[in-house]
Amino acid sequence: MVGGGHTVMNCPSVCSMTAASVGALLLCRADPETVRPVARLLQERMLLTPAGDGWSALVPDRKPWRHDGHDGNGGAGHGSGGPGHTGAEPVDRVLGGWATALAVGSTWPVLALWWDGERSGFTLAAGFRRPVGYIWLADGTPAGEDEAMRTFAARLGLDPVLDLQALEALTQQDPEADADARLRGLLAVLTRAGVSMPPGLTPGEPADRLRAAAGAHREAEVIEWAGWRDAVRVELDAVESGSLGPWIIGPRARAVAAVQVAAGLPLALWGARRRSGGWIAAGLVLLAQGALGFAYNRFRHEAGDAGGGR
Repeated sequence: MVGGGHTVMNCPSVCSMTAASVGALLLCRADPETVRPVARLLQERMLLTPAGDGWSALVPDRKPWRHDGHDGNGGAGHGSGGPGHTGAEPVDRVLGGWATALAVGSTWPVLALWWDGERSGFTLAAGFRRPVGYIWLADGTPAGEDEAMRTFAARLGLDPVLDLQALEALTQQDPEADADARLRGLLAVLTRAGVSMPPGLTPGEPADRLRAAAGAHREAEVIEWAGWRDAVRVELDAVESGSLGPWIIGPRARAVAAVQVAAGLPLALWGARRRSGGWIAAGLVLLAQGALGFAYNRFRHEAGDAGGGR
């Protein structure tokens, strides 16, 4: 008996089946080394593994979503007081939020794939642009907008003819293709863009099996939040290992700092003699930048020595 006097059938097997069928993963169009520092900022424990040429997969280590499928928005889901409701959000909303957060903090697109026993779908996030997604009901019935596939293909740089035709076929009625088959078809198209999913990371698999499959990959690694200090350090490491690295730390960076100090001091003195506030400010800015450059290099050098790094 539930609120309102309605009697519901006690169906633990059905409810447990729905909970067990919920699964999700993230596909990032970047290698694991690039994804690692940004993924840590989600503050979620995940498994990171390569997923093809220039692609990585992130598999959640826990299940921070509702275990009863989804809510009533956009489909025949349970209400807010339905069985199994834990106060968490539906899996599609959780994964969409993660994908958006990763994409905003990076320069590469992120594809969220999810399924909950009643629906399956994806959300593609790229930078600050509005995410695009598509949904299929459990039996494979399309429940999205055709325009979404065209946007999806364009943002991933897929072939506008062959790949788009294959994607648009996924939006047509097909009684022999259920929702999981639709997602497998989506991944098949992405293989031409370099995606190669590790064994076991298959749409329709429950979260526990996905986690086990990802963990079995020989190159899998655990990504977890280690506090803001480590987050800042990781971000600095990522910047320093990039194309700007030589200008931030190392001999070249120290040379730049020396030039700034050498130019800033006489410029500030010259401005003071002529009582020119603008030249004084310019000289002080150069002095400050040079001093900060030296200080940063010394700080990172000492931090590297303390941590057994540089």
